[in-house]
Amino acid sequence: MPCVYILQCSDGSFYVGSTRDLAQRLTQHHEGKGAAYTRRRRPVTLVWAMELERVDEAYYLEKQVQGWGREKRIALIEGRFEDLPALARKGRQAGAAELSPEFRARAPLEP
Repeated sequence: MPCVYILQCSDGSFYVGSTRDLAQRLTQHHEGKGAAYTRRRRPVTLVWAMELERVDEAYYLEKQVQGWGREKRIALIEGRFEDLPALARKGRQAGAAELSPEFRARAPLEP
């Protein structure tokens, strides 16, 4: 099932990705065969993931979250959805978007 995920890297930074097979993709990241970004920042820890119905939904949400700042990503990881609109307004100059209502209603996977 398609999903979007956030990894916390060893340097404290976050990596946002999407995949059709989360378990396989996590193995790739752990083995250094994932993205170049995570390869240089191992070990990585899965801190948030959400399954979606369609690949295009996962890709759209991935790109949306990639455009967010650190503070907003942390709010998402912690499940503080009520904070997302204020953080979106705070970062609007940089093009930050609010989490779409259809994604907000879905429950994230347990990391």
